[in-house]
Amino acid sequence: MQTIPALEPRYQEQISHLLKSAEVQAALAVCETEAEHAIEEQVHLAEIESPTFAEQVRGEEFARLLREYGLTDIEVDKVGNVIGRRKGTNPDGPVLAIAAHLDTVFPAGTPLTVRREGNRLYGPGIGDNASGLRSLLQTLRALEAAQIETQGDILFVGTVGEEGNGDIRGSKALFDGSRAIDGFMALDMADVYTIQSGATGSHRWRLAFEGQGGHSYLDYGRVPSAIHAMCRAGALIADLELPEDPKTTYTIGTIKGGTTVNTIAARCEVDVDMRSVDLPTLEALEAKILGAFEEALRLENAHWPKADADHQLKLMKTQIGNRPAGMRPADCPAVQSAMAAMAALSLPIRRFGPSSTDANMPMSLGIPSVCIGTGGETVSEHSLKEYFVNEKIWLGSQLAVLIALSLVGTTEVAPTLPRR
Repeated sequence: MQTIPALEPRYQEQISHLLKSAEVQAALAVCETEAEHAIEEQVHLAEIESPTFAEQVRGEEFARLLREYGLTDIEVDKVGNVIGRRKGTNPDGPVLAIAAHLDTVFPAGTPLTVRREGNRLYGPGIGDNASGLRSLLQTLRALEAAQIETQGDILFVGTVGEEGNGDIRGSKALFDGSRAIDGFMALDMADVYTIQSGATGSHRWRLAFEGQGGHSYLDYGRVPSAIHAMCRAGALIADLELPEDPKTTYTIGTIKGGTTVNTIAARCEVDVDMRSVDLPTLEALEAKILGAFEEALRLENAHWPKADADHQLKLMKTQIGNRPAGMRPADCPAVQSAMAAMAALSLPIRRFGPSSTDANMPMSLGIPSVCIGTGGETVSEHSLKEYFVNEKIWLGSQLAVLIALSLVGTTEVAPTLPRR
């Protein structure tokens, strides 16, 4: 956990001023009184299949709900993001995007029917990230029901490809330069006592040794082994010493190769994950690991001098993930507004620091960004045993309402989010 910065008085005053508004109080009340409707919506969305790279059906339902709750300016972009714009009164006001990801880690065909036991809802993806979509839609309904006019525009976004090999492709498309967005808020965890203020970057590679392979006895001595080369590579990187600050990590997450016990392996591949909040540190680690695989290739080929050029191994390198890193400064308007809103709702900050979410992309570009909780509690996420605790879920949307209004401003307060 990083050191929590001091809360600047002007953001605290901004939230206090907002709370004096009858319209804002009405919006916060809607978040609480509609909690049962909101949880039903969370269940409904969780039961719509939406694996990474196949989010269209859930996206269509999300778009329908945006229209039902008052938005008319809705688009589906080139990668499948669903984007609804709630216009502000000031054409020169800032633009804030609030996003929750549509995809889940579960493949097509996974049973998704939600089971209820008291205040617990059991089902794959019920928390991550049906909870975020629920909070996003509730935020929109609260603003509409209270008829709150904002100075700046708010984009309500269902993003694709946040999970795994989706590589935050939805967020990358959102910030490809084709639209003006001045600030970003991700809704991607249940815990309302956490502020994610930085982006843990990750570089992921699929590294494969490939050759001819052969018989374990007849071809011994003239055919290098792809699996032996992989063992050499693993040994070379196993004892790398990495800095604790900034926290930097790596792992070989998967390994595949070989055909039978009496075969010299023709192919072996691994997926390697490397992470850090500091991009130069991440790039230095990446160079070391890729260099180690090149050295393993050289060692394995050199070990078998009788192997001709056709039988020597080759190293195939494919980047399968590139989540950019970045940290928000202490005076970031999105982070400061989140801190002020949490203080106003009597929510102590129990965790403050980086994570890996859709916020990675805008954070890496220096755009004021934050990731906040959605209310309730998610347990065993990314597993078939995932469940969600339906407890005070309105706190998530109340938090989002206050942060959004602080950033884009209302008829009574000026925006704290600057135009880029």
